[in-house]
Amino acid sequence: MFDILAILLSAIFVNNVVVTQFLGLCPFVGASQRFVSALGLASATLFVITLATGVSYLLDTYLLQPLSLSYLRIISFIVVIALLVQLMALVIRATQPVIHEVLGIYIPLITTNCMVLGVVLITVRTPSSLAEAMITGLGSGLGFALMLLAFAAQRERLSHETVPKPFQGVAIHMVSAGIMALAFMGFVGVSSSS
Repeated sequence: MFDILAILLSAIFVNNVVVTQFLGLCPFVGASQRFVSALGLASATLFVITLATGVSYLLDTYLLQPLSLSYLRIISFIVVIALLVQLMALVIRATQPVIHEVLGIYIPLITTNCMVLGVVLITVRTPSSLAEAMITGLGSGLGFALMLLAFAAQRERLSHETVPKPFQGVAIHMVSAGIMALAFMGFVGVSSSS
């Protein structure tokens, strides 16, 4: 149980994909203008990345590796991610049409989000069990969601604050993202001491 918790917390804070791998920066910057759209995208990405990690782990472990087809990993995983995104889009459209309308273009962009594919590839290349793979995917999704929601909340707040002219617009957002990244980098020592 402790190992699973350690993997989860490590994926959220210590090995946060946005901060340490610089993956998922496009949706991080593009979808963080409004908290509501960031929440929807974070939830959708969390769902896709968790399931994609599990399905891809099973596909790689029980089909690609035994048949010596490891060279098909990237193509196979992209197909898995695309199918999961389409499934999620259908479910959101049917159950939450308002969220589907708010997210708009961001739902199909999850398919091309390098973070999802990157986490899947990193997870299947490290020896682990299905549970560890799914926890790593869940933790990576939660870490992305935490960064995205914090950045969206910060951007909304800054839109109502007086910002010095040289820092208005993109400049203040990049400075804020850098400070958030520094805060997350403070967790790096936690993993090495355990």
